[in-house]
Amino acid sequence: MNRIVGLETEYGCLSSDPAGPAAAVTRVRNWLFEKHRFGLADLHQRDWDEPAGNGGFLFNGGRCYVDMGHLEICTPECLSLRDLLRYDRAGDAMLTAATHDLGLTERVGFVRNNVDYYSGATFGCHENYLVRRGAPLNEANVQSLLAFLTLRVLYTGAGRVRASQGAEARGDIIRLMAESDFQISQRADYINNDLFEWVQFNRAIINTRDEPLADARKFRRLHLLHGDTSVLPATLALKCGTTALLLDLLEIDKLPPVALADAVFAFRTLSHQPDGPWLVPLADGREVSAVEVLRWFHTAADREFRGRDAETDALLGNWDRVLTDLETNVENLVGVVDWVTKRWLYAQFLAAENLTWTDPWLRAQDLEFHAVDPARNLGWPLARTPEPWGISPEEQHAALLTPPADTRAAARSALMHALAPQTFRYFVDWEVIDAEGTDSLHLLNPFEPKAPDVTAWLRRGARVHARESDTE
Repeated sequence: MNRIVGLETEYGCLSSDPAGPAAAVTRVRNWLFEKHRFGLADLHQRDWDEPAGNGGFLFNGGRCYVDMGHLEICTPECLSLRDLLRYDRAGDAMLTAATHDLGLTERVGFVRNNVDYYSGATFGCHENYLVRRGAPLNEANVQSLLAFLTLRVLYTGAGRVRASQGAEARGDIIRLMAESDFQISQRADYINNDLFEWVQFNRAIINTRDEPLADARKFRRLHLLHGDTSVLPATLALKCGTTALLLDLLEIDKLPPVALADAVFAFRTLSHQPDGPWLVPLADGREVSAVEVLRWFHTAADREFRGRDAETDALLGNWDRVLTDLETNVENLVGVVDWVTKRWLYAQFLAAENLTWTDPWLRAQDLEFHAVDPARNLGWPLARTPEPWGISPEEQHAALLTPPADTRAAARSALMHALAPQTFRYFVDWEVIDAEGTDSLHLLNPFEPKAPDVTAWLRRGARVHARESDTE
């Protein structure tokens, strides 16, 4: 990739323990910060719903905290798809290790999906992409970006059984929900807007909140809410890699000119069409194939970036093959694309057990496709991960405590290690670190891995703390 990317994953928790899911989430969070010291817990209240001890930053450069009852793990800032994949899996490994060590595996399981089947509530996997402040965000480019983000669901959707109970349904989706036995996307029925500032209750395809968490003079942060949590590595690489390529095109003003008539309607309609025909109305009145439009984006990216580096070439080649399979033989994508894999797997299950898509047993099985513990996950045995995105167990293990070497995460981690033995109070955030008695340290450049010299900074904080202790 040619940009900083990070993921925020909200994990569902299944519990048969009398104490309930909330107690399991709390125990696992405490295990991470108090028992095994994967990071530094917050010593302060961050917000009205984030009290002290609610979470903290991890030594691998990421963050873990409880968000509205869900355990949420954020990757560090990543500059390559390999890093993004391994830090995403490191979060899963932490939760798996915690449940095993706490003796909870028979009663508690974490899942990386997006819908609570029982309440109908949704929870997300937010994508974050650093964008140059000077990127030409004119009307035409925003519409083109919206079209891509809508149509990419054909290879990024996680799939789900039946329609979304409790979805925030517009009138245009009521009929589709009633007719759907299987959906391509878990989030589509919960997206109500194309562009909007807030992240809850009026969820949009593009979140417009301008919060760069970096030097605001140089950078924006594209914050996406509409994507499903990916299970298979190939799906995650495609989702984030192709989106990064589209932003590369945006920054050089080379996006293909295309605008959908209604992005939200197209998103929801495609989700309810696992068998096609995947036709979408454009703003100019034409109706075209969604795969054809995705081809326009691929052609533009291939023309501009082919030969840039090995990872880009691999991504372009894999993207091309996936689009071809969507057009010719979708089952070729079993093990590569989440929703295709899930649908194929459960079609085999239904045939073997003589069941229908409405059988409640199938919804229980659906959750197992998203199990964090690889011993329980039903999708992993089918995974086919193209080079260069196969992550070894050793690489995943290293990602538990070690940050990426080429981004700001390395600087943050180094500063956290320096703070860990101190006795004075401190505050750690993505772009700033504060400590009592001394000036703030700003990490405004996400591409800078080198930490500032903290010797004098720590000494000032220690002196102030010592004086305060003497006067008490």
